[in-house]
Amino acid sequence: MYDRLFGAVFEPGRKAAVAAVNTQPGQRILEVGVGTGLSLHQYRADAEVHGIDISAEMLEKAREKVEMRGLAQVKGLMEMDAEAMSFANDSFNCVVGMYVASVVGDPARMIAEMRRVCVEGGDILFVNHFASDHRLLRGFEKAVSPLATQIGFHPDFELQTLLDLAELELVRVQPVNMFGYWRLVHFRNRAAPATNATRQLGYQGGYKLATSPSSAAE
Repeated sequence: MYDRLFGAVFEPGRKAAVAAVNTQPGQRILEVGVGTGLSLHQYRADAEVHGIDISAEMLEKAREKVEMRGLAQVKGLMEMDAEAMSFANDSFNCVVGMYVASVVGDPARMIAEMRRVCVEGGDILFVNHFASDHRLLRGFEKAVSPLATQIGFHPDFELQTLLDLAELELVRVQPVNMFGYWRLVHFRNRAAPATNATRQLGYQGGYKLATSPSSAAE
């Protein structure tokens, strides 16, 4: 049911996130909230991919996909809490969280764990729905936010909240999926500049592609 409802709809975001980390051979990649494994076949064959999720049932579907497709790059799929991972520090070159930031109970703890298990200077990426900048849509999101437990995510989760919690160097913010309602947020795992560049960037139209001074220099 999950694959049918959210497979094609969220596919552009998954593709954008995987493309952002498929840049070098031999990378150790962690996907947080891997779910039923919809993105696993997209990682390059020479990567070492690990996935975690809190749902044993969804992980079973992911393992079926790995076996059916012969995905040798997938080295492990584990039932694990994203807010308390068992991995050692600096275990991965890239850590990706797709559609999980507004789902977990404590996003600050999850982000702290993602930073801990990612090497310094590595890539940390999120794909997520963020609160709309449209007045009427924002009002609707606020109205239904008390139902977050029932609907499965926090509809009023702000992009700026993620930027503030991460306190990391921001590489870019990129609209994905329908209407730019979901965005890819790409961080580098090093502290944001003291000037708090994430707030200096600004957003045209609420979600326009943003580039930090450091990424512009690259």
